[in-house]
Amino acid sequence: MKKFKFSLPLLALGMLLLSSAQALQITDDRGRVLNLARSPQRIVSLLPSLTETVFALGQGQRLVGVDRYSNYPESVTKLPQVGGGLDPNIEAIVALRPDVVLAATSSRSAIRLEGLGIAVFALEPKTHADVQRVVGKIGQLLEVNDPQRLWREIDAGVSAAAQSLPANVRGTRVYFEVNRGPYGAGEVSFIGETLTRLGVKNILPAKLGPFPKINPELVVRENPDLIMIGLANFDGLEQRPGWGSIRAIREHQVCVFGPEESNVLVRPGPRMAESARIMAKCLADKAPKKPGAAK
Repeated sequence: MKKFKFSLPLLALGMLLLSSAQALQITDDRGRVLNLARSPQRIVSLLPSLTETVFALGQGQRLVGVDRYSNYPESVTKLPQVGGGLDPNIEAIVALRPDVVLAATSSRSAIRLEGLGIAVFALEPKTHADVQRVVGKIGQLLEVNDPQRLWREIDAGVSAAAQSLPANVRGTRVYFEVNRGPYGAGEVSFIGETLTRLGVKNILPAKLGPFPKINPELVVRENPDLIMIGLANFDGLEQRPGWGSIRAIREHQVCVFGPEESNVLVRPGPRMAESARIMAKCLADKAPKKPGAAK
């Protein structure tokens, strides 16, 4: 049998090609290209929705640290916390020796971390389409087979929640308050898109943006049929100037969500189907029988 001999240059070239084939090149939401020799094995996440996405893709074991607000699934609470997502403890992150840090594009820490030689992959999910894209990008980063399967499950869950609602709920005029300010969820936010898919009308139009800080008088003027609000923001709602005349408040058509439900509702990630079910239950329980009547 004839034996083939390879020269060192050819072997080196082969190893280089193999290495290149295994390398990762992926672009984040800032438009920055991330080059990694291999899929990251040690990850710090600075955004709860990204933390949940890593777990939902079956790769939670790669997380070595999270921000203080990441609390789902329960096993996340056992991981080292590195402070807030927008302004975390840089020293604590460096000490964890991450291969990559997942962060929001608005995080002020990205430039500092990159200056220290730490790779940052910045993502900012704000809409359903964003969530689908982010699932795909994290799946690509983690080399997960068919990551869009997760999105299909989310999407099907939202559709199922919509189909569970009675016809009389359709057209209910809703105000969803995200935080004090007040800040509301507009039509073009992921929350607003879920409300639209549930067949109801958001009183905050798309032109105001995803999560606008609004004039409280706008809510009084729009007179929603139903209000969705977190427990942390509910105190004093009726005492806001003019709000006692709002139909939703006058007729006790207000859904108040506890901390756990609020966490689900305000995170654009794998639990959006659960979020849709929570909102659907609120609508089924509280929506008036004749929505939109007698503004």
